[in-house]
Amino acid sequence: MTDLALPRLGYGAANVGNLYRALTDDEAWAVLQAAWDEGIRYFDTAPHYGLGLSERRLGAFLASKPRGEYLVSTKVGRLLRPNPEGAGTLDLAHDFAVPADTRRVWDFSAAGIRQSVEESLARTGLDRFDVLFLHDPERHSLREGLESALPALAGLREHGLVDAIGVGSMDTNALLASVETDLLDLLMVAGRFTLAEQPALAEVIPACRAHGVGIVNASVFNSGMLATDNPGAGARYDYGQAPAEVLARVQAIAAVCRDFGVSLPAAALQYTLRDDTVRTIVVGGSRPEQLHQNAEHMRVSIPEQLWQALARKKLIPA
Repeated sequence: MTDLALPRLGYGAANVGNLYRALTDDEAWAVLQAAWDEGIRYFDTAPHYGLGLSERRLGAFLASKPRGEYLVSTKVGRLLRPNPEGAGTLDLAHDFAVPADTRRVWDFSAAGIRQSVEESLARTGLDRFDVLFLHDPERHSLREGLESALPALAGLREHGLVDAIGVGSMDTNALLASVETDLLDLLMVAGRFTLAEQPALAEVIPACRAHGVGIVNASVFNSGMLATDNPGAGARYDYGQAPAEVLARVQAIAAVCRDFGVSLPAAALQYTLRDDTVRTIVVGGSRPEQLHQNAEHMRVSIPEQLWQALARKKLIPA
């Protein structure tokens, strides 16, 4: 496991890449400044987020901060290339409100991985990244990711060009296979280890413990369902509508939280930090007040009796 000192809370910068809705440059800066003001010093981005917009905005913001005071991760696997056919349209098929005059091109080759890093450095203006994640390998070729992309990332680490490498995915099979290569320092688990559901607990978490891999836990609100104290019928879950059985379980969890005077979002943020494999929680946010609120939720003291009550009711694993 890498000895990179990740803080308990990080910011996932998809929103400043215009995820779901467009932000002005000033609005994006205000979100990032709110994260900084709350003491957040770990920022995660990707070329995928807004076709490079997230990387550009994050880099511009961090240029105003001392490089030694923050950590940055970005992702590899998708190169950005001109897309004349997309001129005049938006990238809404990928949920980003940005011009679609650029397209994503999968490339898991060693040369493609190196090119991806160089282009991300140019977009951010940074001289290095602290962490590099292979992004969603199962959506292109998991085999190629394991056999080509991960060894290429390991080579960058061996040459001192990055401190830690990993894989980011929502797919437990891809996460497990990646850990078992014994090449990783970190695993970004997106939405598979949350207060609502814990499919990563079956095999992924034990494998991380066995191989000394730390977890960067993302999407702990399951795309929003756990981000409110009273999730309703229209709750968003994994970028879509919440299934009835999942929503019912979350509403039952929310009721127990209310009995203990604990906010559901606070419980969702802190739940997985109880596992020693989880190094940090990465949250998004498109408004400054969301960053302030999440930071406050992380400061709340949650009684152990709450987790015990949820376990007794079989709402979380014992």
